[in-house]
Amino acid sequence: MSTFQHIKPAGKAQFKDRYTTKASELCTPWVEGKKGDIAIIGAPLSKPSISHSGASFAPDAIRRCLNAFTTYNIERGTDLAEENKTIIDFGDITMHPTSIEESHQRIYESLTEVMNTNASPFTIILGGDHSITTSTVKAIKETKGTVGIIQFDAHHDLRNTEDGGPTNGTPFRRLIEGGHLKGEHLIQIGIRNYANAKAYHDYAIEQGVTVHTMKDVREYNGGISAMIRDALSQLEGQVDTICLSVDMDVLDQAFAPGCPAIGPGGMHPDTLKVAIKTALQHPKVTVMDIVEIDPTLDIRDMTSRIAALLLLETLVN
Repeated sequence: MSTFQHIKPAGKAQFKDRYTTKASELCTPWVEGKKGDIAIIGAPLSKPSISHSGASFAPDAIRRCLNAFTTYNIERGTDLAEENKTIIDFGDITMHPTSIEESHQRIYESLTEVMNTNASPFTIILGGDHSITTSTVKAIKETKGTVGIIQFDAHHDLRNTEDGGPTNGTPFRRLIEGGHLKGEHLIQIGIRNYANAKAYHDYAIEQGVTVHTMKDVREYNGGISAMIRDALSQLEGQVDTICLSVDMDVLDQAFAPGCPAIGPGGMHPDTLKVAIKTALQHPKVTVMDIVEIDPTLDIRDMTSRIAALLLLETLVN
């Protein structure tokens, strides 16, 4: 029997404050019959990106960044640990080493299985690039019925598939053309100038997509909360469930240096946080994906830390 007083297993010798619980301690692996407040699953796919991307490393980076947060909410005076909040972690989906189509199929099949466990009332998919959303929405439709989407993004992601196949620029076009999503059930928020081709904006309008630019975000009567409430009112009577699709490049490049497609003129993290917290108040909002973080480009995990904070905010509601 070891008598070492100051030696711990590798990776376990971190400082521990007896009064502090780290947010990562809320995570527990899924086992049959286990229930939690939210569930997370990683979809570490970045091969379909039209630009260089290490987004496949993001699920691990976001989980690691949970260690940067405690469980105490000073504004609410509440502690997630004392409230026994639990994050069920299903782990990561194994991607095919070469086939994008097979990887997308694995995401669809895996998320369908996760949804069917009914392990939690809210599920978060950690991407990965935005191409994963085609597969996740198909799985959501399979298990929860008609889907509406509120998309936070600088880009329409409605590119044609003839020029590059199923890339991270095509997920919503693939959903619309595949009959999995009606254009009028897609609401885009944060679309930016000089980030999209006119043809794809025209396609969005032709398909009945609601498009809110960054100018709209800044000038909307009642602010971002009012915009989200109006979006929810627009969707709630038409769909069975509502998915939030959060492309982190909706944020300004000053706050999200870890996005492959960073640019100026984007959203402040507080605006995105308020938008998501407002959406989470609606009972039909049951799924969210967080995509387009490349930890190899990030600075001190700035972008992944925002994603981890958004994950934690889902536990507060």
